[in-house]
Amino acid sequence: MKRTPPSAQIESGRLPTHVAMIMDGNGRWAAVRGKERLVGHRAGVDSVLRVVDWCREASIGYLTLYAFSTENWRRSAHEVSGLMRLMGLMLRTKVGLLRKRNVRLRVVGRRTDLSAALQRSIAAAERDTADGTGLQLILAISYGGRAEIAEAARRFACDVRDGKAEAEALSDDAFRRYLYAPDVPDPDLVIRTSGEFRLSNFLLWQCAYAELWVTPVLWPDFSKADLQAALAAYAARDRRMGGRRA
Repeated sequence: MKRTPPSAQIESGRLPTHVAMIMDGNGRWAAVRGKERLVGHRAGVDSVLRVVDWCREASIGYLTLYAFSTENWRRSAHEVSGLMRLMGLMLRTKVGLLRKRNVRLRVVGRRTDLSAALQRSIAAAERDTADGTGLQLILAISYGGRAEIAEAARRFACDVRDGKAEAEALSDDAFRRYLYAPDVPDPDLVIRTSGEFRLSNFLLWQCAYAELWVTPVLWPDFSKADLQAALAAYAARDRRMGGRRA
């Protein structure tokens, strides 16, 4: 895949407000090194921390990372339990670093799927970083786009039943209020590593007009130059959002 060369200067008005990333390739990264998949996931955590810093430097307002999908529960019990331990460890040990960097952490997804201990770690991390006024880091854990839309529809139906909403008044903006993070703007740019050209059930409602950028680079190898290339490609695109060019 031909990469867009990083731009030395990208006008701030051409930068995305919200970048979403599908962090793919940890398992393949480990496999080519003869290691088990969890070694790749551990290396992937280091990439997360680096990307957070690079997005802060670029003045990105929101960064959403696809950490664990509703479909990922189908993986081996060994890999799933290892991933859950890794996420819990990251939440417990990196909160201080996020606070120091003025980052607010939020988690979206089906929390009831998670262990009580991990739910407590999430709640504590969100509480401890709630005052962050810089980058908002949103982790999608046990997240599925279809599940989010279905849950939003159920909540809206309950409000209609209880007389709190009218079915005829439903609009795109009204429906957004039932999503996991209705205050977060839609992603402007979706980056996917490892070369796969699909959304994989990620932010299906929110990504209606997102720009897509795919790289063959595996997530643990994702570099600052790769991010700069994605931002440069985004800045060069003509985003008409369904409208006609003037």
